[in-house]
Amino acid sequence: MDVEVKDNPARHRYEATVEGKTAFIEYKLLPCVMKVLHTEVPKELEGRGLARTMTQFALKHIEEHNLQLVPLCPYMRSFLKKNPEYQRLVKQS
Repeated sequence: MDVEVKDNPARHRYEATVEGKTAFIEYKLLPCVMKVLHTEVPKELEGRGLARTMTQFALKHIEEHNLQLVPLCPYMRSFLKKNPEYQRLVKQS
């Protein structure tokens, strides 16, 4: 699926709109840290890889801005387990 993901800092989330429906990843930005809180994909858009596309965008954005990631979202934690190459972005306790 070719979809455009955008950062919407005013709403503290990454967004992708497909067929008039918006999927998003909510985050909280702190100094040098981004907490990823929640991923939501409308039922009508499930199964199309949208959460994965948005997650990859978010991780690229985190890396480009030299942020550390705190993955509170279950989807993000699951993605990181399956894609260990992104573990370097996770903030160490």
